[in-house]
Order: sequence, then structure tokens, then C-alpha cells
Amino acid sequence: MSEIYLILVIVLFALAISDLIVGVSNDAVNFLNSAVGSKAAPKWVIFGIASLGVLAGATFSSGMMEVARKGIFNPDMFVFADIIIIFLAVMITDVILLDLFNTFGMPTSTTVSIVFELLGSAVAVSIVKIRQLGDSLSVLGDYINSDKALLIITGILLSVVIAFTVGAIVQWITRVLFSFRYDKRFKMFGALYGGIAIAAITYFMIIKGAKGASFMSEETVLYIKNNMIVILAGSFLVWTALLQLLRWVFKIDILKVIVLVGTFALAMAFAGNDLVNFIGVPLAGFESFKAWTASGAPADSFSMGMLAGKVKTPTFMLLIAGLVMVVTLIMSKKAQSVVKTSIDLSRQNEGDERFGSSALSRMLVRSSVRIDELNKKFMPNALNRRIQKQFEPAYSDDSISVADRPAFDKLRAASNLIVASILISIGTSLKLPLSTTYVTFMVAMGTSLADKAWGRDSAVYRISGVFSVIGGWFLTALIAFTVAFIVAQILIWGGFYAIFVMVAIALFVIIRTQVLFRKRSAKDKEDEEDAIDQNINTNIVLEKCNKNTVKAIIATSKAYFLCFEGFFENDRQQLKNAMKESDDFNDKAKRLKDTVYKNISKLQQDSVDTGHFYVQVVDYLREMAHSLNFIVSPVYTHFENKHKPFMKEQIEDFNEFATELNEFFNHALHILKEEKFDQLDELITMREDLFTRLKKLEKKQIKRLKSKDVSTRNSMLYFKVISETKNLLLHLINVVKAQRDFILETVDQTESDD
Repeated sequence: MSEIYLILVIVLFALAISDLIVGVSNDAVNFLNSAVGSKAAPKWVIFGIASLGVLAGATFSSGMMEVARKGIFNPDMFVFADIIIIFLAVMITDVILLDLFNTFGMPTSTTVSIVFELLGSAVAVSIVKIRQLGDSLSVLGDYINSDKALLIITGILLSVVIAFTVGAIVQWITRVLFSFRYDKRFKMFGALYGGIAIAAITYFMIIKGAKGASFMSEETVLYIKNNMIVILAGSFLVWTALLQLLRWVFKIDILKVIVLVGTFALAMAFAGNDLVNFIGVPLAGFESFKAWTASGAPADSFSMGMLAGKVKTPTFMLLIAGLVMVVTLIMSKKAQSVVKTSIDLSRQNEGDERFGSSALSRMLVRSSVRIDELNKKFMPNALNRRIQKQFEPAYSDDSISVADRPAFDKLRAASNLIVASILISIGTSLKLPLSTTYVTFMVAMGTSLADKAWGRDSAVYRISGVFSVIGGWFLTALIAFTVAFIVAQILIWGGFYAIFVMVAIALFVIIRTQVLFRKRSAKDKEDEEDAIDQNINTNIVLEKCNKNTVKAIIATSKAYFLCFEGFFENDRQQLKNAMKESDDFNDKAKRLKDTVYKNISKLQQDSVDTGHFYVQVVDYLREMAHSLNFIVSPVYTHFENKHKPFMKEQIEDFNEFATELNEFFNHALHILKEEKFDQLDELITMREDLFTRLKKLEKKQIKRLKSKDVSTRNSMLYFKVISETKNLLLHLINVVKAQRDFILETVDQTESDD
């Protein structure tokens, strides 16, 4: 029996490694957001400093270690066999849950997830034990520490509101003092600002880190506590003098130093506090296994009261976990996806908005506009103009590409780090269960609001995004509790076989989400390649426009023929593939349409005369996407509703038409790729021939309808397909014509310029 439990402990540690990987991918947003968003340094420098912080923090074992053993449940009420079930359910659920959030780029709290997974699995095991003993569920409180869970929920609510509010206020004051053109004022006050900032970050590092260091004696911790004011004052004086000296001698950017020091501090705090979210449970399981094997008692009778005591985690185990985290931080693409979500919601400049608007976000924007208008009425005009001037954005450098531009400046990045550090430090000193993810994210949202990054054109989308992330946080608690409860019940009922089945399911989910993430990443990369950068000329637009047009015709042809092959052959998978192709093309055409005027504004002055041809191409591509969707979607719906398929005669007629249609698509592609626009008349003739054939198909269908050979529903679909196919052919010809005009006009303009 001991061999089986040893295998289960090994499984716990294997799950812990997976949990470390997905956990770092999620929590990297906490300490990378400010540095990456402000482009404070090259990415390799930022990731290097963050990695050093993670390694340093890995030797700190503060925070949640005791939560895994006794913070959520009373260990003396359980036996060793119960504890193993609880811990396995927690780790399986945590790996699946965090990986799903990472795949969709949504930051969540590893602290909240681990706490509610412990709560859910412990409740499941407790209910089984209570029933076995014949007791009432009223004694559940003897097993579960429900006050802890309630305290954490309260902490979440408070931290979300406080972090957002304080971040907004501090950034508003900072911007009023320094404005967006802060270089001159920083020459005078930069060192003083830096001294205060880094002293605050130092306080944060001591409060969050040193007190829990595995190598630090109690005497040293007590000395730090008693001399905190002296340490902070000394830190302020030393950093102020050092920063001023570095600025005088090396012309160093003080804000860059603050951002990098803050990144190191938050990375260290993450590893010191949140590392235990991933390895606390396996370590507790290992300690339980050692105590059980030493006792010689049966697994179903050995009490786990020993978990109530303090256990010092070996430093080497923490360092190993730290190395896994560092490798993940550098290699994980999902970490970059989660960071991107946070940066997109707080960026200063315009761009594609990931989230749509909602009724609540629209209501808040309307209310904010009214409040702003009232403030302007009651505030003296001179003061109002003075403040507004401080918020005038600095001019952007058009020579820097959009991809290389910072999402926000280093002053806001410094505010993010300073405010988050202080709030987390205060919460930790007061022993409040704050989440690093919640605080850092909401501070970033508050500072972006104060900086007026949420303008009238983007506010509703940004607010919807914030609500989506916050909603995900609270769903984390609910989902973590529910899934852990269910998994624990399955493990209890299914025994050892169920354990390995659930582990296999967890691995399957991770593999599937990885495939999904790669597909999304590939699609995002393709969109980036097709996107138009800053300050470009007509030739670049022309090249990308032609590329998009060719892709559109290929996608249309593929979706069209997949649709009818699947429909005629009763192949549901082919129809689903056709729907996916159609939806992807529709999304792509919509993005092109939504950004067309922004792209036109990027054209150089000599390219403006040809810009309207680009608008025409994009408009016709959008119409093509609509027509294709109006063909594929009704066919798919008809099939899914299990309505009668087309008759054999209808299928034969349509297949003959499809052969000519395929030749039409191929000829259109040939004209575009080879720029053989002198053959456009041939393409138009082919279209007219297709129209003639479609008219014949319509007449045949009318005869079938009159003779009642087909149903009304069959005819509705048949006529719908014919009508939208005509529209599709019209729009495709228009696309080719617009592309021809774009190319020819560009050539004429180039020759006239020469």
C-alpha cells in the first residue's frame, strides 16, 4: 500500500511542475506589465531582471505554505487517505483551470484558485466522512475553516476598489505635477522622485520578502522590524544621492531605473508569495506521507493533526521550483498573451480593441461624460485650462513603428509599480489576503483612466474588458470550488483507477489548449503580417492589399466548395470547416473595414491620391464576406435542422455549375497574381455565362415547385443560394476592378513623380 501512496505523491509533484508552468504564465503579468508596456528596456533585459527577481524570491517561503496545510480545513479531522484525495483534487483542478485562463489570455489569481480548490475538495471529502459517521451536515463547520474563505472574498472586493481608486488618484496628481512632457522637470526633481519611489519599493521588498526568507534568522527579522524607519530613511537618502550622481555623470534615465527595480521587486514578491500556490500542496502531501510511513498506522486511520504545526521548506527545493519558473518565464508564449491583454487595456494610443461594448460600460461612460461636463462648469476656466494642458499627450515619433512604440510612458509605469508595491506592502503588514494579480492589474487600469487613455473612442471597450477580467476573477472562485468538489467526489468513488483517469484528462486538456493556443497565435501572427504600419507609402499598401485580396478569393472558393460538398455528401465535419472558413474571412474583412480609415491616415502625403482605391477594395471584400456568409450559414442551418437534402437532379445541376464557378475563381486569381488586367473582359464574360446558368437553375426550380416535387423550405434555400451567389460574383468582379485601378493609378503616379 505504501508503494501506491508513494506513486500518488510523485504524481502530486509532477502536477506541481505543470502547475508552476501554467502559474508563471498567468502571474507574469504582475511584474512584466509595466516594463514591457513602457518599453523601459529591451525584452531580454526585462526578462533577465524578472528572472533574477524570481530566483531571489524563490528562497522566500512566506504567504500560503500554511494555507495548504491548515488554512482552509482543520487537519486533525482528516486521516492520511483523505488528505491525499484532497491534495490530488486540488492539483488536477488547478492545472486545468489556470491553463484554460492562460490560453485565452485572461489574468486570474493563483491565490484565489488554490484557496477555493482546497475549500471545494475539503468540503467534498468532509461530506462523505460526515455521512459515513451518520452525523448531520451541521457539523461541517468542524471540518472547514469557512472564515478564511470569507476573509479572502472580502479582501478581493476591497483590493479591486482600493487599487483602482488609489492608482487613478496618484497618477492624476503625478501627471498634473509632471505632465506628459516631463523631461525638464525631471532634471530638477527626478532624483528626489526616484529616491521616494525606490524607498517605497524597498519597503515592499522587505515586508513581502525578508520576513519569510528561509535563510534569515528570527533575530535579523526582528532587527529589520524595529529599525524599519531608519532603513527607509537611509534607503531614500542613498538612492536620491546615487540617482542624482548617475544622472549627472552618465545621463541615466531615472524612470528606467525605477521601472526595472520595481520589476525586480514584484517578480521577487511573486516568487516569494505565490510560489507556494503551486508547490505548497505537494510539499504538504510529502510531509504527510513521511509522517504516515513513520507511524506504521493504516492510511484510513492515521490522523493528520501534524499538519497544524510549522514546517520549514528546504531552500534547495524552493530554488529548483524557482529555476522551473525562470525557464517558463523566458519560454512561455502564453505568459506573453496574458501580458498583452493587460497592456492592451491600458495603452495610451488607439488600436484594435479586443473586447466589445456592453450596456454597463456604456452607462458608465455616459455618467463620466456628464460628471466631467459638470466639473468644467464649476471649476475656474484658468485652472481648468492649466490642468488640461498637463494632460496634453506628447507628440509621437512617426519614425518608430507601431510595434516598437510603448503602450504608455515610463512615468505611468513607475506609478504602477510604486502604488502596487505600497498597497501590497500595507495589505501584507495588516495580514489582509490581497492578490498580487488583482492589485497590479487594477492599479494599471486606474492609472490608465487618470491618464485619459480611455478616450471617448475606446472607453466603452476598455471598461468592458476590465469587467470581463474582473468577472473572470470571481468565476475563478466559483469554478475552482465546483470543479475541485466534483473531482474529489470522483476520486473517492473511483479509487486509484479514477486518480489516473483524472490525471490523464488533465494532460489531455493541457494538450488540447496548447493546440488551440497555437492556432490562435498563428492567426494573430498572420493578422500582424497583414497589418499596415506607421508612415507608409502606396506601394506597401498596394502589396498588402493585393495579398489580402488573393487570400480572400482563396478563402471564398474553399468555403463555398467545402459547404456544398459537405451538404451533398451528408458530411457534417466538412460543413463545420466551411463555416469556420467563412467566419474567419468575415472576421478578417471586418477588421480591414474597421481599420481602413486609420490606415489611410498613415499614408504619406504623396500617397493620398490613391488611398480611395484601397477603401474601395476593402469595401468590396466586406461585401464578398457578407455574401459568402449568407450562403454557407443557411446551408449549415438547413443541415443541422435535419431538413430534407437536395434532390439528385438538383445536386447534378449544381455540380455542373460548380465546375464553371471553379474555373471563374481560378481565372480571377490568375489575373490578380500575374496582374493580367487585360484579361478582365474574359472574366466578366465568364461571370455573365454563370449568370445565365443560374437563371436556368432558377427556372428549373420554379417548375419543381409548381409540380410540388420540392418543399417550400427546399426552394427557399435553393433560391437563397442562387441569389447570394450572384451577389458574390458581382462583388468579386468589383474587387478585381478596384485592385486594377489601384495598381494602374499607382504606376501612373510613380511615373509622373519621376
